[in-house]
Amino acid sequence: MSSVTLGFYGGAETVTGANFLFDTGRARFLIDCGLFQGCRMCGDKNTEPFPYDPTLIDVLIITHGHLDHVGRIPRLVRNGFRGEIYSTSGTKDLAELILFDSMGIMEKEARREKTPLLYEKDDVELAMALWKARKYHEKISLPDDFTLRFKDAGHILGSSMAEFSKGKTKMVFTGDLGNSPSPLLHNTEEINDAQYILMETVYGDRNHEGKEERKKILQNVIIDTINRGGALMIPAFSIERTQVLLSEVNEMVEHKKIPPVPIFLDSPLAIKATAVYDKYERYFNKKTMDIIKSGDDIFNFLGLVSTLKTEESKNINNIPNPKVIIAGSGMSEGGRIIHHEKRYLPDSKSTLLLIGYQAPGTMGRAILEGAKEVKILGEKVSVKAKIVNLRGYSAHKDSDGLLEFVSNDIPRLKKLFLGMGEPKSAMYFAQRVHDNFDGVETIIPKMGEKLEIEWV
Repeated sequence: MSSVTLGFYGGAETVTGANFLFDTGRARFLIDCGLFQGCRMCGDKNTEPFPYDPTLIDVLIITHGHLDHVGRIPRLVRNGFRGEIYSTSGTKDLAELILFDSMGIMEKEARREKTPLLYEKDDVELAMALWKARKYHEKISLPDDFTLRFKDAGHILGSSMAEFSKGKTKMVFTGDLGNSPSPLLHNTEEINDAQYILMETVYGDRNHEGKEERKKILQNVIIDTINRGGALMIPAFSIERTQVLLSEVNEMVEHKKIPPVPIFLDSPLAIKATAVYDKYERYFNKKTMDIIKSGDDIFNFLGLVSTLKTEESKNINNIPNPKVIIAGSGMSEGGRIIHHEKRYLPDSKSTLLLIGYQAPGTMGRAILEGAKEVKILGEKVSVKAKIVNLRGYSAHKDSDGLLEFVSNDIPRLKKLFLGMGEPKSAMYFAQRVHDNFDGVETIIPKMGEKLEIEWV
């Protein structure tokens, strides 16, 4: 019997910044290296030194391509990491896309704020050179005789759970767990033979609307905004959320469930990410594949306009209402959506539809909580538009989904670590686990904490 030390250096007591160190005593494996987002002190957290020596990390394992799981990888490389990076091929492609995209945004911010860059182009290129793509369930040999396998998390394209095994013991790092069944992807795989699980709890304290209910609400919001003669603004995460939206609006348009109206996809990252989705049809579920085989382009439809260039984005202002604008960022913290919000939030005929998690401290969260005025690009903007919150489009499991996921591993599960969630969400879910399952020790790690587990 030996022990393994788990270090929680991001994604503990918070949703973002996922960064976990799995130290066997002979080898060090880092799981995710994400950007802290949505808090006043996030900038400091992203620029402060890593709480471990990057040069001593043997392997970096990436669960999926969202920025809060990959955003500090180039900085890790910049600080001396030269080990191998493993993920699925879909995650690798999306991560490369999002890292170069965020680098451009950071360069503008650094010039404006006169602060040093978090990383540069050479750091991203070196990270990609170290990166190796692997298939789901493929056996990956790691130092100290450990084995790694990726299992499908069903969260976004290529998303995975990282399963470590050696001897009789297994531990799974879930990354983010998908809101299965997904309109596009396979369901989250069951975990039923792990002694330890570190899992997300973004929605540990609440449930989503059902899939059919959310589609009906979306359809009604579109029709309502059209009838009122306003602009429907949808701040959307560029990866997964946007693709799901496009596929469902595609169905509404083709079956004439909504009136003809210009629909703008105003996000260069989302446009490029959608091309990656087209590349990896093998990740799609059977229903989606059957639709594609019938000749339907699920991400394109009559009335859709993709505005890749800045001038094309600005021209949206010249198109009279009603119209629909899908743009990043998903929490209204930047990107093109804030320009549309500045223009249309004061318009009582318009609608802001929030369809994703809004982190504390973000403008999206402020609006969600009823702010009557927000500051956009240095100017005060009144909020008179209709605000609709639709949680059903979340790419994360809700509380019931998380509980069902855990139930598959009872009674083998010894310890359940709850991360990647606000404290109240994690504590609520811990109580649900306690109430439903005897004998499972539930732990909510603190930021910077190191914990030991037995390994047989």
